[in-house]
Amino acid sequence: MSSEIIQDGSLAGQIPDIPAFRPVSADVFAERAQRLGALASGHALEPYLRFAAVLSTAQAEVLQSLAPAPIPDEHTLAHCREHGLPALSVDGHRRDRAWLDALGQVATRLDGNALPAQASEVLKRLRILGVTELEAAAGDLLAGAYAELDAGQAPFIAAALQVYWVKMALQLGQGAAVNPAQIGLCPVCGSHPVASVVRIGGAQQGLRYLVCSLCASEWHMVRVKCSACGSTKGISYFNIEAGGEAVKAECCDACKTYLKIFYLEKDTGMVPAADDLASLALDMLVDQEGYNRIGPNLLFLPGSGS
Repeated sequence: MSSEIIQDGSLAGQIPDIPAFRPVSADVFAERAQRLGALASGHALEPYLRFAAVLSTAQAEVLQSLAPAPIPDEHTLAHCREHGLPALSVDGHRRDRAWLDALGQVATRLDGNALPAQASEVLKRLRILGVTELEAAAGDLLAGAYAELDAGQAPFIAAALQVYWVKMALQLGQGAAVNPAQIGLCPVCGSHPVASVVRIGGAQQGLRYLVCSLCASEWHMVRVKCSACGSTKGISYFNIEAGGEAVKAECCDACKTYLKIFYLEKDTGMVPAADDLASLALDMLVDQEGYNRIGPNLLFLPGSGS
């Protein structure tokens, strides 16, 4: 199936047609795990990055073994395309028990790893929670009610939900793409982006794509434009000198929000969700400047409760 074509209005002169949507790769978790492992060595957050790498490896394995989840029929997909609605909306989608199977499989795979004692205790508590409690926690996470979550349980629940949504997004493939009715939200599931990435090579050279925090789908957005409110005025960029030019925070003075942007031409090995975790110092910098982050990294939710 051919990609939907759009024009990138942020570039001057004669420009080629470009794909508006990049479906998630089946290797998304494996690539994330590999990058986290590479970033961890000698990092100030090494223990957490190594934990996240182990968790991402478990996600990669579960994605392969998880049974297909029910997805919308063609009539529903056509309706979504007509009205700009995400086919797998976190608001409207009725979760199948497959996500609970994913959680159980993730926990089983992590049992064989040398997890920190605290993480092992969290897994034990998760196993005795009932379906009602787990569904409530999933609902809070997807709704952004992080203060209602148990801080220890949140990464595991998020990991399972990511596997579940990625599985469905893979089943839909290119057919999941719509022109979203609301700026800055994933056209597949309606979630906020974890980051944006400026890609290299072919028709995508120099183009910015937002990366979904939940299903990891990517959609094009012109550069120097706020991913939250769409403003093209008052856009500024922060970076940490020691970190180089490969990662910056794109900040908007109109709505006081920011989103990190990763430049692959500066570092071709970057994986947005992984490098986002490794650049939390930049989050601290822009937070001090009074900007609020647009979307979460679901494997690190500092606002969750205890």
